[in-house]
Amino acid sequence: MRRFNVEMVVGLFMIAGFLCFAWLSIQLGDIDVFGPKTYTVTAKFGSVSGLKDGAIVEIAGVQVGKVTDITFDPEDYEAEVVMSINQGVILQDDSIASVRTAGIIGDRYIDISPGGSDELLGDGSRIYETESAINLEELVSKYIFEKN
Repeated sequence: MRRFNVEMVVGLFMIAGFLCFAWLSIQLGDIDVFGPKTYTVTAKFGSVSGLKDGAIVEIAGVQVGKVTDITFDPEDYEAEVVMSINQGVILQDDSIASVRTAGIIGDRYIDISPGGSDELLGDGSRIYETESAINLEELVSKYIFEKN
């Protein structure tokens, strides 16, 4: 009987260890198992240089979603960005999506400026007003090599 109790305690300890390992893996992997409900919105940009999958989407400096996919549209020669927006965030159809940089050499993210329209974006909608990423090297070269 005593041996059975020791085996039971060791077994329970092992199960607890595996559960802790799984929880830690989910937290470090940034996986939302029971995360907020979201809906998807797409936007097309002329340039998304430096933007990556998983980049944050902000409104007024508050994270409201993430970039889930970036693809190239061969018909328009533009980058199509798919964003996952938290369910509680309401976007108007005249909102503006901009690619911004966090600091001078920081990561790129999407900043959404809300519009004033009565029409709202739903799941699978598209933001038509966009501002592409600013290419710092291009600006510097124009300034340096510009001839008057």
